[in-house]
Amino acid sequence: MADPRPNPTSDLHWSDYRGAIHQIFAANANKHPERTCVVETASSNSPKRVFTYKHINESSNVLAHHLVASGVQRGEVVMVYAHRGVDLVVAVMGVLKAGATFSVIDPLYPADRQIIYLDVAKPRALVVIEKASQEAGELSATVREYIQENLRLRTEVPGLQLQDDGSVIGGNLDGHDCLEAQQQSRAQLPDVVVGPDSTPTLSFTSGSEGRPKGVKGRHFSLAYYFPWMQERFGLSEKDHFSMLSGIAHDPIQRDIFTPLFLGARLIVPPAEDITFDRLAKWASDNEISVTHLTPAMGQILLGSLEPKVNSLHSAFFVGDILLKRDCRRLQDLAPNVRIKNMYGTTETQRAVSFYEIPSKSEDPSYLDKMGDVIPAGKGMLDVQLLVVDRSNRDRICEVGEIGEIYVRAGGLAEGYLGPELKELTNSKFVQNWFVDNEKWVKEDQEKAAKAGKDEPWREFYKGPRDRLYRSGDLGRYTADGNVECTGRADDQVKIRGFRIELGEIDTHLSQHPLIRENVTLVKRDHEEEQILVSYYVPDLSKWSAWKQGRGEAESNVADDLSIPERLKMFNSLTNDVREHLKKKLASYAVPTLFIPMVRLPLTPNGKVDKRALPFPEKSELLAASSSQPVQDAATRTETEKALAEIWALYLRSYAADSIPSNVPFFDLGGNSIAAVQIPSQIRKKWPDVTVPVSAISKNPTLQQLAGDIDRSLNPVGLRLDAQAPETDDQEEFYSNALPELIKEIPAKIQSASRESAKQQTVFLTGATGFLGSYILRDLLSSGNKVIAHVRAKSTEDALQRVKATCQAYGIWSDSWASNLECVTGDLQEQPLLGMQQDVYDRVAKEADVVIHNGAIVHWLKPFSSLKSANVLSTISAIKLCATGKAKKMAFVSSTSALDSDHYVELSKNLIASGAAGVSESDDMEGSRQGLTTGYGQGKWVSERLMEEAGRRGLVGSIIRAGYVLGDPKTGTTNTDDFLIRMLKGCVQVGSRPDITNTINMVPVDHVARLVIATALNQPVAPMVVCHVTGHPRLTFNQYLAALEAFGYEAPKVDFPTWRDAVEKFVEQGKEEHALLGLYHMVTGDLPGSTKAPELDDRNAAAALKADAARSGQDFSAGSAVTEDIVGQYLSFLIARGFMPKPTKKGIKTLPEAKITQEQIEALDRVGGRGGAA
Repeated sequence: MADPRPNPTSDLHWSDYRGAIHQIFAANANKHPERTCVVETASSNSPKRVFTYKHINESSNVLAHHLVASGVQRGEVVMVYAHRGVDLVVAVMGVLKAGATFSVIDPLYPADRQIIYLDVAKPRALVVIEKASQEAGELSATVREYIQENLRLRTEVPGLQLQDDGSVIGGNLDGHDCLEAQQQSRAQLPDVVVGPDSTPTLSFTSGSEGRPKGVKGRHFSLAYYFPWMQERFGLSEKDHFSMLSGIAHDPIQRDIFTPLFLGARLIVPPAEDITFDRLAKWASDNEISVTHLTPAMGQILLGSLEPKVNSLHSAFFVGDILLKRDCRRLQDLAPNVRIKNMYGTTETQRAVSFYEIPSKSEDPSYLDKMGDVIPAGKGMLDVQLLVVDRSNRDRICEVGEIGEIYVRAGGLAEGYLGPELKELTNSKFVQNWFVDNEKWVKEDQEKAAKAGKDEPWREFYKGPRDRLYRSGDLGRYTADGNVECTGRADDQVKIRGFRIELGEIDTHLSQHPLIRENVTLVKRDHEEEQILVSYYVPDLSKWSAWKQGRGEAESNVADDLSIPERLKMFNSLTNDVREHLKKKLASYAVPTLFIPMVRLPLTPNGKVDKRALPFPEKSELLAASSSQPVQDAATRTETEKALAEIWALYLRSYAADSIPSNVPFFDLGGNSIAAVQIPSQIRKKWPDVTVPVSAISKNPTLQQLAGDIDRSLNPVGLRLDAQAPETDDQEEFYSNALPELIKEIPAKIQSASRESAKQQTVFLTGATGFLGSYILRDLLSSGNKVIAHVRAKSTEDALQRVKATCQAYGIWSDSWASNLECVTGDLQEQPLLGMQQDVYDRVAKEADVVIHNGAIVHWLKPFSSLKSANVLSTISAIKLCATGKAKKMAFVSSTSALDSDHYVELSKNLIASGAAGVSESDDMEGSRQGLTTGYGQGKWVSERLMEEAGRRGLVGSIIRAGYVLGDPKTGTTNTDDFLIRMLKGCVQVGSRPDITNTINMVPVDHVARLVIATALNQPVAPMVVCHVTGHPRLTFNQYLAALEAFGYEAPKVDFPTWRDAVEKFVEQGKEEHALLGLYHMVTGDLPGSTKAPELDDRNAAAALKADAARSGQDFSAGSAVTEDIVGQYLSFLIARGFMPKPTKKGIKTLPEAKITQEQIEALDRVGGRGGAA
């Protein structure tokens, strides 16, 4: 069977220049001058106007002669203040005939946007279409002022207008029409030679920092593909083409150039007909046969499915994903239309791929076989879509394998305008590395010499250039050689900044023994805030026995129970369900509201009718809460009563007197935003009380928090009604837990061989986290087999979760499939990490290495809450290493295990003495006390367990990482990271704090590199510690200064001023602050809490140097986050929609964001930093 993939070395006929489009048009006009060229259809205030090829040709000649006479040079930009109509056609052809470059300003753009376009293009002439000024308004005074002060115009045509008789006027200058002198030359084409590499167009595409990029087109592309399209798609001079594209977007060029090349007719609708209820009728009345559409414009055409547009035979879709749903609707409207989905970009000009769908009249069932998204298809004539392996660019992907799409063609654009974008041009328009370009150059020279023709255009031809445009899109070949752009959708949502999988909630809900059916939705409550609501149907047969076991009275469940009655009746079950989910999910993923149902409503096809699920009125929720057990009002303290009034402002389902005194705030439906705002309300009520934002986390019940307030009001205990603080005898001090935990370590562990095989089998936890994804990539890219431990309901779902995460970070390759296996489990379930016994036994038998990277990353939860996932899982991983074959183990720890005052002081002393910092061989006794976060405490305990395991025979490493920031090449980063949120938080308040501390932050690829280097190679000691530290480290001031460097308004202010701004921002509550989750930290002593010790990393450097033999590169010099890399992160964050664009021009230009729309959408569906999979 022939290979369906294109050959990247084949000849694409680089020198087969068809001629300039304006010259071809002029030739058509001379052949059939009286043929209709452009029709402006009638509107409510304008009659139908018809113009011939002669009218358009001669009027554009007049404009061209004026531009040439005014001194406009070949390739200079002429900006057109545009309007959809015949005048735009005249303007475009006139500019091209002058040898100049046309570009368009849309009058509907705001003045600031128009100025940006002018600033990028720097035009030397301006053509104002009179109708644009009449209907949209003249250029604003602001724009005029910019033009006067910044542009050196050679000429302006102030009012271009094609008269009804076909003559053209340009507007009055000094009492005369500005085109008057050129009218006598209307029949002559200016004698200006252009060639394939002359620049006819300047189109704009989005820029990463809000400044559009100008894309320089080439004459080669404008006409090259039309003869092939004419034959392939059945286009002819008899066709009626619509003019529906946006006037400032490059698809408008297709609308104009295609009919003018063919000698066909261009039909222009008035604005009033480009509406949902009128466009289809307009197309039918004017017998439109060919149209170019974006999917969005297609929606307008499909706004009314009557009358049928039987004349339409070709619809070319460009610019966005085309869905089968919309194709079906278009075929219903136009049964004879063949739909062509065209894949390309502004940078590829006319060089695109296509996928053709036959008309409904030809094949009524064709779409039935299609997926939901129409493929990109195959390249047109001399256009190739190359799907390239992202880990080895010398390899074209196999059928079904996902890679990056490159477009290979002779018709690519020249590149981006401006020397500042030269590097970007070189990175996006790349030389074809599959073939030597000199081959094409020699063949072209021989061809030209043999022909012996006078070809003046060769003066403006750079010769054959076999280039590829790197699209940044991902795709795969199908068996027939078409290319599909990849993508998928799932049930992930974002609430209060957290990504949540509804499916995961429902999976855990369904595992509760008393739930028969369930579904979780996102609803808006009565304050228009999004909340999670779970509807469940209890298993009534089990519920009765469950109630009896709890000593509760029997209840009769009737079908007609109201919502308040059901909420009351099943209150105890709901509480049990909530507790069940709290053990399985992050706190933010536990639904706010649980609604018990007798049955779930169904649609006619048997699916849950989500629209029919009821949402209770506020009065119903209050009625249900009124029966909840609360402390008798007579025994409540005055403080509790007052605090209940405050809580009731945020717990919208409760009246103040019905709020339970001993139920945690978050269990009552409170959220993190409310928890941050309540301390402000407390300070208003009790000005002498200082309550930190973390107060509700530490004292979560009404009674506990009221007691804390009372103790603040009267620290010597004179308040007789104050509640004494509750003590939790079960809460353990982290270092005191160590002796008992050490007893769980096997007494003797078989030591793995110091010899390392070239390819090893690695058991990896945390593969769906940010760092874990990069560890997975590097392991699989170097040929190792990976068994990934993933929290999922099946191995298929686990694989999909891993794949989706890697795709979101732009690092997935389908070539990994044969070396990747996923097993389901849970870090919180011991002793088998949630795996089935047979799976555990097989992993123990097959794995050569265990990389324990998974953990729950949470800066507020105490040690006891994180102990199972973050400490006991380490013991389980050690036991796995002691079972079956001998294994090495790499444990990913954190420098948070060193975040004590002892190590800050030790670091100062060591640096003063000339040392590099805290040694990797330090015994960690300095952190036995003083660690303040449960996460850091857990890492300290786990490290001590690893050290003990090393003494008992385990060969392995502890990798102590600091802040793990984004990919330095793509900017892909984790928006849940504190440092990333600091960037956004500073932009939100318009300033940055003055903090001189250094930050130990390292790009994710380097951290992954070190993990693998220590895991796969012979260790320098039985249990070696490796510090991951930046070389060099930036200070907070340097890091945050990047904001201003790249154009953000964020001046440096003293910390108290910045903290006040953050507090004010949060209290106003207009927008969620990026640092809300760490509010207690950033509004506390941030300069003090962010002091971190300097670290000696000689073990890490040695491990990386030793790894050079395996990896082929020596990375022992280390890595760092620099200001330029921060710029790459900012570009990514802007493209993703996490950060706004800068408001001004900085001293540095933001690099291009290397992220696709598909990746942006996928990122919204993946988990966060922790990777507790």
